[in-house]
Amino acid sequence: MPNLLFICSKNQWRSPTAEALFRNHPLHKASSAGTSDKARIRVNQKMIDRADVIFVMEQKHKELLRQRFSIDGKQLIVLDIEDIYQFNDPELVAILKNELSKYL
Repeated sequence: MPNLLFICSKNQWRSPTAEALFRNHPLHKASSAGTSDKARIRVNQKMIDRADVIFVMEQKHKELLRQRFSIDGKQLIVLDIEDIYQFNDPELVAILKNELSKYL
């Protein structure tokens, strides 16, 4: 079962919403984390190592991961989703479903 990792800044709204879309999914397992010191769950190397695919919400998250962690050989996808949504916002869910359609 492929492991998907979703990253945003504080792990409050965007990445937990993406993770929730995969709850009880038959083919994928998902987790989420944030890059900020104030993140609810802060990303670490163990999470990176476990992930088969890493989705980041913004380009800045990709750059932070590259600076802080060894991500060589990992599939890293930038979703380009701004930090303007609340958890489970219907518009955010629709954007995520569209962007992640080949995984859902």
